[in-house]
Amino acid sequence: MSWIHKLYETYEQCQGRDMAGEAQLLPVSHAQQQAHIEIALDAQGGFKTARLINKIETYIPATEQSAGRVGTKPPPHPLCDKLQYCALDYPLHGGKKPSFFNEYEGLLNAWCSSEFAHSKAQAVLRYVHGGTLITDLVDAGILHVDANDNLLTRWTGSGPAPELFRMLTPNAGERDQGDAFVRWQVWEQGNPCTAVWEDTSLQKAWAWFDASTKTLKGLCMVTGVGETALAENHPKRIRHAGDGAKLISANDSSGYTFRGRFTDKTGLQACGVGYEVTQKAHNALRWLIHRQAYRNDDQVIVTWAVAGKDVPDPFQDSLALFLSAEEISQADTQSPPTNVGDVGQAFSLRLNRAIAGYRAKLAPTDDVVVLGLDSATPGRMAISFYRELKSSNFFERLQTWHRRSAWMQNFGANRQFIGAPSPRDVAEAAFGRRVDEKLRKSTVERLLPCIIDGQRLPRDLMNSTVRRATNRVGMAHWEWEKTLGIACALFNSYFHERDYQMTLETDRLSRDYLYGRLLALAEHIESRAIYLGGEKRDTTAAKLMQRFADRPASTWRTIELALTPAKSRLRAKQAGFLHKMEVLHDGIVASFQGDDFLDDRKLTGEFLLGYHCQRRELNSPKVDAIASTTEEAIAN
Repeated sequence: MSWIHKLYETYEQCQGRDMAGEAQLLPVSHAQQQAHIEIALDAQGGFKTARLINKIETYIPATEQSAGRVGTKPPPHPLCDKLQYCALDYPLHGGKKPSFFNEYEGLLNAWCSSEFAHSKAQAVLRYVHGGTLITDLVDAGILHVDANDNLLTRWTGSGPAPELFRMLTPNAGERDQGDAFVRWQVWEQGNPCTAVWEDTSLQKAWAWFDASTKTLKGLCMVTGVGETALAENHPKRIRHAGDGAKLISANDSSGYTFRGRFTDKTGLQACGVGYEVTQKAHNALRWLIHRQAYRNDDQVIVTWAVAGKDVPDPFQDSLALFLSAEEISQADTQSPPTNVGDVGQAFSLRLNRAIAGYRAKLAPTDDVVVLGLDSATPGRMAISFYRELKSSNFFERLQTWHRRSAWMQNFGANRQFIGAPSPRDVAEAAFGRRVDEKLRKSTVERLLPCIIDGQRLPRDLMNSTVRRATNRVGMAHWEWEKTLGIACALFNSYFHERDYQMTLETDRLSRDYLYGRLLALAEHIESRAIYLGGEKRDTTAAKLMQRFADRPASTWRTIELALTPAKSRLRAKQAGFLHKMEVLHDGIVASFQGDDFLDDRKLTGEFLLGYHCQRRELNSPKVDAIASTTEEAIAN
C-alpha cells in the first residue's frame, strides 16, 4: 500500500497550494464531470437564465456510489446531474430513458434537511420541486421539442443541428436530450461567488454530510487508524473523464476471486482503506496525471515529488529537460553548438546546471515517486511500474542517463541538440514511425528501468536501432538523420565504459571506427563532385551503406572504384580539395592494425560513431565559421 500512502501524503502537502489558472486538487466527496448546460437561479430557487456550455469540466458533489456509477440503476449525484435526474417533468416531455428524479430529490432533500445544509443547495431543491426544468429550458431555447411537446432525439428541422445535439453522444443514431448534464449558479445578495462548483463552503458542507452517512467502520491499512470510515467503492475516471478503469475493485462476489480465502463479499477482509484516504489519494493521482504525466494511449507514467516540488520528467529528451529547467531560457535553442571540439563538455555543463536547478528545490532526502499505469480491459487498471527514490538518487540516475546517452541529435531543421533522446523517439527509431502501439508501450516500459534504476539498455533495442540506421534506403532524409543520432546515442550508452567522445577521435584505431570514417570520407568526396557537376543523386556510399556494414572490406573496394569519376572531376576543378582528401584517406587506411583492413566481418554500431564524427568534422556547421568570424571581429 506504499503507493496509495505516498499519494495521500502528496495530497496533504499540496492541498491549498494550487496556483490560479492551474488544475486544482479535487475536494473529498467530489467528482469531475463534463457539463452541457448552466442554469442560474435566485436565492429563492426561481429560474433566471440558462446557457449552453461546451462540455466544460466541472467539480460536482458526489457520493461514493455515484462517483463510480454503472449499471441499469445508476445512483444520482446530490446537486448537479443529468436532466433525467434533475427534471421532474422529463417523463412528461417524452423522455426515452428512466427518470431517477425521486432518487435525486431524496438525496438532495436529505442533505438540505441535515445540519450540514447549504443555502445554494436549498435553492436548487426548491427549484426542482417546482417541476418546470424541461419547460424552462425549452422556453430558453436550450432544449428542442416536436409538435407534441416531446423532446427531439433527431434533428429534423431546416438548417444545421442545434449546438446541444452536436455535444451529446449519439446512441443508435439518436441523441437523448435527457443526457445533458446540468450545473447550477445561485445568485445570492452580497455573495460574489455564484457558481456552486467554486463555492468552498458548499464543498465542505457536502463533504461533512457525506462523511456523516458512513456506517462501515474498520482498520485503514494505509494509515493504520482503527475504527475509521472505510471505502466501499473506489474512484474511477483517473486518467481522463471517460476512464472507467479502477485501481482498486472488488465486486466479483460470485466468481472464484474470493472462494476459499475470505468470507465476505466486499473484499474488505483482504484490504480496508479509509474513505478519506482513498479519495485524497485518487484525487492526487488524477491531479498529477493532468499536470505532468507521460501518456501513450492507456499507458500513463507519472513522476512526482511527495513534497509537491517540480521534478524533471524522465521521458523528456535532453533539450526539453533544459528548457523545462529554464536553465538556458535566454539561449537560442535552435542553434547548434558553436564549437565542434567541445560538444561533450558543453553538454555536461548544460546538464549539470539543469539538474542543479531542480536539486535546489528539493532536499536530498525528499521522496520522488515514479508510477506507471496501464489497463488491459476497460474496467481494470494495474500499476505496471513503481519506484520510490530519494531525490538525490533520482537526480543522479537521471543525470547518468542523459550523460551516457548523449549524442548529436538532428530531429529536423528547428530541433538540433546534443543530448539523450526521449523513450518515445527511441521506440520509433528502433521500429519505425508507424510502430504498433503495444510495441511502443512495451519499449517505453523496458526503457524505464534503464532511466530510473540505471540498468543497462536492452541489447536487442540497440541492435535494432543500429540496423535501421544502416538501412537508409526507404527512409526520408530527416528520418534517417534522426535515427542515426539515436543509434549513436544508444550504442554510446550501451558501451559507456569505452568512453566514446562526441568529437572525432583520431587516436581511436578500432576496425569498426576506422571503417566508419572511411565511409564518411567517400561520401564527402563524391558529394562534392556531384555538386560541382550539378547533379542530384545519392552517393555510392549512401546506397551501399547496409552492404558496407555487413561486408566492409569487399564493399569498400566497390565504393573506392566508384569514386574514380568523382576524383577525375575534382582533379580538374578542385585539385587542392582532392589532395587534402587523399591525404586523409591514406592516414585512415594506415591506421588499421594488422589485417583489420582485410577483415570482412560484419561491423558493429561503432562504425556509425566513426562515420558520424568524421562526417561532422568534414562538414563543420557554417555557424562555427560565422561565430569564429564574429568572435575575431569582436576581439579585433
